[in-house]
Amino acid sequence: MRNTFILFLCGMCLLTACRNESKPAINIDSVASAKGTEVFQPDWDNIATHYRFPEWFVDAKFGIFIHWGAYAVPAFGSEWYPRNMYQKDSREFNHHVATYGEHTRFGYKDFIPMFKAEKFDAVEWATLFREAGAKYVVPVAEHHDGFSMYASDLNRWNAAEMGPEKDIVGLLKQAVEAEGLVFGLSTHRAENAWFYNGGMEFPSDVQDSTITLYGRRYARETYTDDVAKEWLAHTYELIDKYEPKLVWFDWTVNNKVLMPYFNRFMAYYYNNALDWNTQVVVNTKQGYPTSVQVWDVERGKSDKMMKFPWQTDTSVGKKSWSYVDGEENKTPEQIVHDLIDIVSKNGNLLLNIGPKADGTITDEQQSILLSIGKWLKVNGEAIYGTRCWKKFGEGETESTKGSFTDNTATAYTSQDIRFTTKGNDFYAIVLNWGEQDVLVKSLNREAVADSRILKVQMLGSDEEIAWTQTDEGLKLSFPGNKPCEYAYAFKISFDKAVGEHLPSEASDEVMRHG
Repeated sequence: MRNTFILFLCGMCLLTACRNESKPAINIDSVASAKGTEVFQPDWDNIATHYRFPEWFVDAKFGIFIHWGAYAVPAFGSEWYPRNMYQKDSREFNHHVATYGEHTRFGYKDFIPMFKAEKFDAVEWATLFREAGAKYVVPVAEHHDGFSMYASDLNRWNAAEMGPEKDIVGLLKQAVEAEGLVFGLSTHRAENAWFYNGGMEFPSDVQDSTITLYGRRYARETYTDDVAKEWLAHTYELIDKYEPKLVWFDWTVNNKVLMPYFNRFMAYYYNNALDWNTQVVVNTKQGYPTSVQVWDVERGKSDKMMKFPWQTDTSVGKKSWSYVDGEENKTPEQIVHDLIDIVSKNGNLLLNIGPKADGTITDEQQSILLSIGKWLKVNGEAIYGTRCWKKFGEGETESTKGSFTDNTATAYTSQDIRFTTKGNDFYAIVLNWGEQDVLVKSLNREAVADSRILKVQMLGSDEEIAWTQTDEGLKLSFPGNKPCEYAYAFKISFDKAVGEHLPSEASDEVMRHG
């Protein structure tokens, strides 16, 4: 009986520690891995000396992002509904009062029991992502709302204990890796500290301090070392539990208080990867050198070829990252064009989908993913495993650039071409069909004088391609029939590799932005 009582007390102490997020049970005092590996130290110069970007990431080019959580229940506005419903006189505030009642009676926490995920099938999702042509998958492990989509020991507000009562992240990891895809995750824990502060301005359940879901209720982006330590413990937990090969972060990790702790995270993560005998990658938006992690552009692109691998994160939906009623989706053509443009500039595309609260993915978003996959089945050779040439392409049409610019599709012509290479093969991907010949000016005789063309073909077509190389460029004929939709890849095989990849003049200007 005495032993039983002692075990009961130990269990209660552990439960208390798990529910007290300001006192994490994870040791954050070391940057070493679980096995004590300490190759990486928490400073940029040290990390840059030892870090190498994973070949799997540089080869993959295309991944799937998943924003899914209790915010899919109201399905209104965006994934920021949890914050905006507490912003007085906002659309979400007024919608919430009209639909669910006053905030003292029905707060965001009350959506969690409604978030059942009763139709969620991780295997079905993973199969869809493979068919879409994705090579890696990144579910959101925790969004700004503070609800963990995994079995957290530090946050009792989690999907294993509430709502779905399933370890969503764990199930996805198992299914994704079974399909041969790389598993990553994102964490937005850094934004939780201030996300609900609007609820302190009027009577609401946010003012109940026992509801740890609602974070610290700080002024926006206000941080202390205590918050930073809590953030680091939660991030270590994800590394230790799920061994992701990619971890994606939103913008707040460049906060000056969080930065030293983020450097400790990178060292811990990279050291653990050595123990796992695998290659891993971190994604951030700003503030960190592009030589130690991947620079990520939200809903936009770079207009230059970048020296180091980079990434666009964007969504199929134009209005929201999560499922909302009345979403307007991009076309497969726009997404394929963006993928090609990004890859030609040494980047990857991480494309988001937003499942419904019940765990289903809308027919329209499924159709878009499958259309992208159909294009990649024909043209994947010109995308996967390729490298940049000494210029990303040619043409008169200017594509969008910078963050939050990609909702509008660019109207390309058959003279807009993007380049990729693989060994001795050169791919000229034309971004629209043409009835007349296309002239690739960059492959004129002088530009590739040291190499000889052995063969020209269009991927997906058995038709012979007529070609002529002159001082003006390489003239190519289109086949009689389209082998696919959206964009068309000419494969030009040389007797040797044509020019250098990633020339020294490629831009690294974002290195210390933020």
